[in-house]
Amino acid sequence: MDDAAKPWHDKYFGKYKRKAKLFARACWHWGWRGAALAAIGAVGALGFQPLGLWPLTLLSLGVLLWIAARLPHAGWAALAGWLWGLGHFTLGLNWIATAFTYQAKMPPWLGGLAVFLLSLYLALFPAMAMAGGWFLRGRGVSRVLGFAGCWILAEALRGWLFTGFPWNPLGAALLGGDARPGLALLAPWLGTYGLSGLTVAMAGVAAEGRMRWLLGNRTGGGAMMAGPFALGLVAMVLPGPATPQGHVAYTLIQPNIAQEDLDDPTHFEAQYVASAKLSAPRVPGQKRLVLWPESGVPDYVRDGYPAWYYQFTFGGDPWLARWRLARTIGAGGLLLTGTVDLDLQGVNATGGQNVIAGIDDHGRIAAHYAKAHLVPFGEYLPQRQWLKMIGLERLVPGDFDFRPGPGPQTLDLGALGKAGMQICYEIIFPGAVVDRAHRPDYIFNPSNDGWFGSWGPPQHLAQARLRAIEEGLPVLRSTTNGVSAVIDGHGVVRQRADRGQAARLDGMVPPALAPTLFARWGNMLSIGIGLVLLMLATLVLRRARG
Repeated sequence: MDDAAKPWHDKYFGKYKRKAKLFARACWHWGWRGAALAAIGAVGALGFQPLGLWPLTLLSLGVLLWIAARLPHAGWAALAGWLWGLGHFTLGLNWIATAFTYQAKMPPWLGGLAVFLLSLYLALFPAMAMAGGWFLRGRGVSRVLGFAGCWILAEALRGWLFTGFPWNPLGAALLGGDARPGLALLAPWLGTYGLSGLTVAMAGVAAEGRMRWLLGNRTGGGAMMAGPFALGLVAMVLPGPATPQGHVAYTLIQPNIAQEDLDDPTHFEAQYVASAKLSAPRVPGQKRLVLWPESGVPDYVRDGYPAWYYQFTFGGDPWLARWRLARTIGAGGLLLTGTVDLDLQGVNATGGQNVIAGIDDHGRIAAHYAKAHLVPFGEYLPQRQWLKMIGLERLVPGDFDFRPGPGPQTLDLGALGKAGMQICYEIIFPGAVVDRAHRPDYIFNPSNDGWFGSWGPPQHLAQARLRAIEEGLPVLRSTTNGVSAVIDGHGVVRQRADRGQAARLDGMVPPALAPTLFARWGNMLSIGIGLVLLMLATLVLRRARG
C-alpha cells in the first residue's frame, strides 16, 4: 500500500508506533518493579527518627545496591535509584505536608502534592549515585567503594544545589538514642556525608555477603552479611563519653505554644506570661543565659518604626517592651530570643529579617544575628511574581519576603561565652553552622518546629546532634513546642523537652571540645573521602581487568 492509500493515522503517526510499543512495554516491565523499588525505599526511611529502625535502612539500601549493580545499563541503574529515592523521600518527608494545614490561603491537599513533587526532585541524587556506581560494579570491593564514593558526592551536591536541602542524610540513621551517639561518633573524622558513605558501604558489604551466601559460601557470605548489623548493634548500645561540667549557666524554656495560636495577636499576652513564668530567676543576681525560641517575642523590640507598628507591643513603646523583658530575666541575665526586624520604605514594610535579639538586664539590645539560610516557601517565595499568579503563597503568613543575613557569626557575650547562632533550618547544613575564623563556645539554635507534625521535630533534633558531633560543640535548642534539648559536643542529649510539653531546663552549658578534623576542613573532608573511595574503586577494577 502506497502512502496515499494509508489511513491518516498510519500516515502521520505510524513511524511512532514502534517507539510507543517499546515505551508501553517498558512501562509494563517497570510498573510492578518500580512500585516495589519505591516501597523498598520507603522502608529505608524507617531508619530515621522518630522510629530509628536503622537495620531496615541497611537492608533497603543493600537491596538497591544489589539490583543496581546487576542491571545492564547505567540508565537502568539510575532509574532504580530514582524509584527507590521517590519512596524514600516521600515517606521520610511526610511532615512537610503538615505545614500546609496552617496556611489558610492554600488547601491542605497541596501539602501532599508538595511532598511528592519535592521527592521527584530529591530522588535524582540517589539516581546519580547509582548511575556512577554502576560503572565500578566489576568486583565486590570496587562495587562497595564505588557506590559509597558516589553517594557521598551526590549527597553533598544535594546539600548545595539550589540552596540545598540535606534533610535526612543517610548518616543520620547511624545516630543512636539520646545517650548513645552510635556510629555517628565517627562524624568528626568523616563528616555527615562521609558517614552516609559508611552507611552505603555497610549495606554494600551486607549485600555482597548475601550474594555469596546464595552461591553456597555459607561461612564467608553469612559473616559478611551479618557483620555490618553486628557492628551497628554494638555501636548503638555503647554510651557516649562523659562530659565535664561547664561554667556558663542557662535557663532554656519551651513555652508549648500551639502553632495555630503563634501569630494570633489575641494570644500574644498569654504567650508572654507563659514564657515569663518559665524564665523567672531562681538565684538572685546570677549571670545566666535565658534562651527563648524562634518567634519567642511577637513584639517589635527595635526602635525606629512608625507608632502603629507597636500596636501589640507593651505600652506601644519598644523600650517598654525591652524593659519588661529585662525585668523578667532579672539582674545578671541575658535573654537570647527569636524575633523579627522589618525593612521600611517610608512608612511601609517591604521586607524583614528573622533574627535573634540579645536583650540584657537593662533592656538594651546587646547582641543581634540575622538568619542567613532562609526556607524556600517558608520565609520567601521563589519567583514570587510568577507563583502568586497561580495562587501559591509562603507557608508563613505575610505579603513580603525575608532577607538573608551575612552567614554564621560568633557573638561575644563576655562572661557568658562566645555564642554561635543558627536559627531553625540553618542547623541542618553540615559545614555551614560555624564562623571558622571565630570558633564559638556553643551554638544556640532557636526554632519553631510546630509546623512539622510528629516526624519533623525528632528529625530536626537528629540534625542538630550531628552538627554538635561534627564541630565538637554543644548545641542548645529552644523550640516553641518541642523538641527542645541541650546537646554536648559528643552528640549526647543531656536534657530535653518533648512535643506538647511546657518546660524549663536549667544547667551549665557543656564545654566545647577541641576543634575536630571536620571543624578544620568542613565538607572538603567528606568530599575528599568520596574522591579517594572512587580512586580506590577504579584501581581495584583496573587490577581485576588487567
